[in-house]
Amino acid sequence: MLIYKKAKDFISYLHKNRSLSKSIGFVPTMGALHAGHTSLIKKAKLENDISICSIFINPSQFNQKTDFEKYPITTDKDIEILCSVNCDVLYLPSVEDIYPNGWESNSKIDIGYLATKWEGKFRPGHFDGVVQIVNLFLELIQPNKLYLGQKDFQQCAVIKKLINIQKYPIVVDICETIREADGLAMSSRNARLNSADRQVALCLYNTLCFIKNNFQVKSNETLVEEAKTFFIGNNHVKLEYICIVDRDSLEELSSTKENAVALVVAWIGEVRLIDNMLLN
Repeated sequence: MLIYKKAKDFISYLHKNRSLSKSIGFVPTMGALHAGHTSLIKKAKLENDISICSIFINPSQFNQKTDFEKYPITTDKDIEILCSVNCDVLYLPSVEDIYPNGWESNSKIDIGYLATKWEGKFRPGHFDGVVQIVNLFLELIQPNKLYLGQKDFQQCAVIKKLINIQKYPIVVDICETIREADGLAMSSRNARLNSADRQVALCLYNTLCFIKNNFQVKSNETLVEEAKTFFIGNNHVKLEYICIVDRDSLEELSSTKENAVALVVAWIGEVRLIDNMLLN
């Protein structure tokens, strides 16, 4: 696996391979890799001539400095994981390389309402940072296909909107969430859960299963209210929101049963976890 830390060297590699008409599959990550990430990389490698993974903990998408400071850094282990799945290229830039003049100086791309509701409401400015860094990477790498995990459902919608606005000729592949054996969605943040909170965290998955199993026999409003009871009675759990929304617009569905997805976000101790489940 080739590792590039400087954009100048990486650009030279990209130009050479584009001149040979090689297809590129790209998987952007913030490291702390797990089976969810490797499933994306395996697919990128299978479907393209070159598989590229980036590892960059982007400061501009953290609206809480403490969350940024606590984000796990496991670079050596990540490199071993990427080598084990035969990833072709790792792009591992520094903050100074990506934002030589500071991330605040970069112009913003207005994604509209998709970036202001749900996650956008509870994490103001988060999607501005996501759009900022993803746009920089897409301009640099110009991949044929971009691979994203469904777990970050709203982020996927925001990035698809970015690609549409910028008119990038990129195919977006949203891949199924990879879960632990007990159903917990794999996440880099899971490593911060202690053993007791790890068990408590299953309330997110159990809630989503409850909604899906009862989706056709109960109203959306009733389901959401009943689902909230999964988060009552434990001081280590703080529900942020549960909703049933349209997959494309992310508008809340009061009665419609088509094209629906359930979203849930909760704090387990000091760790914020997100999950979702398609209902149709």
